[in-house]
Amino acid sequence: MSILQKLVLASGSPRRIELLQQAGIEPDRILPADIDETPLRAEHPRSLAKRLSTEKAEKAFAALKTETDYAPSFVLAADTVVAVGRRILPKAETLDDAANCLGLLSGRSHRVYSGICLITPGGKLRQRLVETRVRFKRLPREEIEAYVASGEWRGKAGGYAVQGLAGSFVVKLVGSYTNIVGLPLYETVALLSGEGFKIHQSWLTARP
Repeated sequence: MSILQKLVLASGSPRRIELLQQAGIEPDRILPADIDETPLRAEHPRSLAKRLSTEKAEKAFAALKTETDYAPSFVLAADTVVAVGRRILPKAETLDDAANCLGLLSGRSHRVYSGICLITPGGKLRQRLVETRVRFKRLPREEIEAYVASGEWRGKAGGYAVQGLAGSFVVKLVGSYTNIVGLPLYETVALLSGEGFKIHQSWLTARP
């Protein structure tokens, strides 16, 4: 590939942008794909994460076909789903959403699934699914109320942000930490690199 490689991120999540930047990857464009994220009837959490990430990538890729500046781009999308068993927790938008999620997660184990989808400039689609197991301590009612009052949960899958105050809830974590934040970095970098995206080019000019 030439040095004119471009990466379009089909997500407006500040966390995903920050994680990519942490790996030395600066998206050339942010193009959030607005899709219906309602789970299908009896849809498994892992299937939902894969489907939504694919739909987001495909929608962004289709939108770029009319733009000559960005048509030959890599398009990256991701979606994160938090689940207890087969029960999919919402991306909390209300106080009740957050309180209900935390009440369900209190003292229990849950799983975080992230679907990653990459579409290459030639239209080739590649996917990864990453799973992390997380166990929370028992959360007293007062702690749940205090966390809900913080507002940190808003828009977060499962009603919490592990990189913030809720990091103190985690008793055990098995798998990728960055997956819980919103984008599993190891798998994302491997996916991009495997398709010819020059991950390390920016590292050569980075300053400590």
